[in-house]
Amino acid sequence: MNPTPAEYCVIACAEAWRDNGEVLASPMGLIPSIGARLAKRTFSPDLLLTDGEAMLVGLDGTPEGWLPYRQHLTMVTGGRRHVMMGASQIDRFGNQNISCVGDWARPKRQLLGVRGGPVNTLNNPTSYWIPKHSTRVFVPKVDMVCGVGYDRAAAAGPSATRFHRIPRVVTDLGVFDFATPDHSMRLASLHPGVTVERVREATGFELYVPDEVPYTREPTPVELELIREVIDPKGARDREVPGAEMIPGAAKTGVPTAGVPTAGAAKTGAAEAGGR
Repeated sequence: MNPTPAEYCVIACAEAWRDNGEVLASPMGLIPSIGARLAKRTFSPDLLLTDGEAMLVGLDGTPEGWLPYRQHLTMVTGGRRHVMMGASQIDRFGNQNISCVGDWARPKRQLLGVRGGPVNTLNNPTSYWIPKHSTRVFVPKVDMVCGVGYDRAAAAGPSATRFHRIPRVVTDLGVFDFATPDHSMRLASLHPGVTVERVREATGFELYVPDEVPYTREPTPVELELIREVIDPKGARDREVPGAEMIPGAAKTGVPTAGVPTAGAAKTGAAEAGGR
């Protein structure tokens, strides 16, 4: 059976925790939570998972350690946590907004608030999951900085850059990172069936696009079985990223060089909670 768009997103989120070692994985949202649990079951067995309250938990949710809030904060401020947050707005340097839309003094929309954005981004690796990639989210300048981007961290100096790192941004269209000389956002991979043109049209700033953009890797048979039968047997992931039409072989070898998937490329349409 071919992977669905949601399953490509799960894989892309899981890859954020590859080779992280023994750190606290704090996924916020359904797809990142499935991804973190998949990563621990496969290529990142040393990850620590939390129930979001006061316990470290095993793969079956059974408590395996106590994690009081003071210890949690010690892990955060020591860079020993990798959180995957959401973003209502994000710009080309990774500044994130989840607080308000419009002028801060008189916003058009009140959102979650700053919450732990500054502490997360300045003290431990912070990735982002955005289920609907659009110009409303990918903006030239965020209305309010909650999560700190590379430009602002650099301007603040060594105290801000010591643990600051944004490994990746995952959306329903592809995977993005900041592996450029000025740490501006780069298109790292396309989900099968998505073109470079589509990504550019959905992005409100100039995005760095390499000459060759690979496809997001597809799940292995073992990973698909774990996703479908063990971690998310009720298929909640497909409600967040819907669609199931696939052309076989899309993500295996194709590399789109001009914004259009190569011949045989896929055409897509198309749990668990965790972390604080």
